[in-house]
Amino acid sequence: MKTTRQIILFGRVQGVFFRESMCRKARELGVTGWVRNAADGSVQAMVQGTPEAVAAMLAWAQTGPGRARVERAEITDGHGDYASFDRLDSL
Repeated sequence: MKTTRQIILFGRVQGVFFRESMCRKARELGVTGWVRNAADGSVQAMVQGTPEAVAAMLAWAQTGPGRARVERAEITDGHGDYASFDRLDSL
């Protein structure tokens, strides 16, 4: 059973290796989807996998890598079907 969630992260989340760190964590957890920077300074991601893996990924994302400071996270149901976890170009 797959679960898909979209997450938008606000705070100090760009320029701190957030996307690369999220790609590494996704590979570790076996989740698929994508992550990208948005023009408003947020980081957006779509995360898909087992409910347990998605929950672990979302928990990690709300803290992020060491230099990040996540102030707010918006999590909603996601959509799509993903074969890998990709770092996309910024919006």
